[in-house]
Amino acid sequence: MLATHARATALAFFMLPLIFLATARATEGTANVATGKPVVEVAFVLDTTGSMGPLIEGAKRKIWSIATAIVDANPGAEVRMGLVAYRDIGDDYVTKTFNLTTDIQDLYANLLEFKARGGGDWPESVNEALHVGVTKLNWTQGSEICRIIFLVGDAPPHMDYAQDVKYPEVMRMARERGIIVNAVQAGGARDTERVWREIAQMGNGRYIPIPQDGGHLVIIETPYDREIIELQGEINGTVIPYGPRRQRSDVENKTRQVAAAPASVATEMAGYMARNAAKNGEAITGGGDLVADLAAGRQKLAAVKDDELPDAVRTMSAAERQAYVDKQQASRKTLNERMAKLVKQRDAYAAEQTKKAPKPAADSFDRTVAETLKAQVKARAN
Repeated sequence: MLATHARATALAFFMLPLIFLATARATEGTANVATGKPVVEVAFVLDTTGSMGPLIEGAKRKIWSIATAIVDANPGAEVRMGLVAYRDIGDDYVTKTFNLTTDIQDLYANLLEFKARGGGDWPESVNEALHVGVTKLNWTQGSEICRIIFLVGDAPPHMDYAQDVKYPEVMRMARERGIIVNAVQAGGARDTERVWREIAQMGNGRYIPIPQDGGHLVIIETPYDREIIELQGEINGTVIPYGPRRQRSDVENKTRQVAAAPASVATEMAGYMARNAAKNGEAITGGGDLVADLAAGRQKLAAVKDDELPDAVRTMSAAERQAYVDKQQASRKTLNERMAKLVKQRDAYAAEQTKKAPKPAADSFDRTVAETLKAQVKARAN
């Protein structure tokens, strides 16, 4: 009897971390429902085998314009994006998951690490990837949430893997959860087209054919780009990293992203940040910026421990810290106002140039995804 009790006690002890983790994940998915702010969640289930290389490189460059399309479709919304990368059994991984997050900069950094490899035979682990995307990501609970998946690939699923939940059943699960599933086909393989069309139909989404390489990316240079990039650098200079050392390091890396990115990516990143700043005054995505957290009331300066501050701020007196924070907040407000005007001018210029440009021979990954998002987010909001 005592042994049985001991085993039960030990089991309960080891289950506590799992229970805590499950509770934390559930809380993450529901935390913003109470605020009344609309939530738009978009996940990409992306084939990362060798044949998808050019499309993946294009996605790295256009993720910011895709995120901006979501914001433009519903300006007041909180945007959360995630990724399920997939290959096949026998490759380096079958699926690799990055949960839905408001930290688009972190998602961008993870996407930069991807290289297209593997995929020795033709079919891939599409069924498992879709199942992970529908059932394992941290989707927010609630009937008013807009949830969208883009399956992106060029090869059909393995239907001979006994352990897989097959796509018709996964699509039934998606419908139950209120998740729209779009199917983006790279290339023109007929066996893939048949399945992708079925997935889109069963998922209440769109079937979207694009060229194998993702199509021609439209990159419009404007007279405002250089100033926007420089101004974003100044805005990043108002960030005060704080918290554990790892968090401070992550924030510092984010402030350097604009300088490290190609000009076209940097301006689109800045455009998204400008829209983000208009809503909440944040200079980066994700947490760890003391200036933003103090302004939003999420933190109190006196409550921050000395060892969670940057070295330069740690040596200041309480009065000096407050004066420094006030200065950074005032500077950011001024810079954000300038940025908002510049981005508005850039958007107008780019829109005009787009109208003048010849119609492309085929749709590209970024254009089709952005157009689909705008239509589906607006339909969900109405």
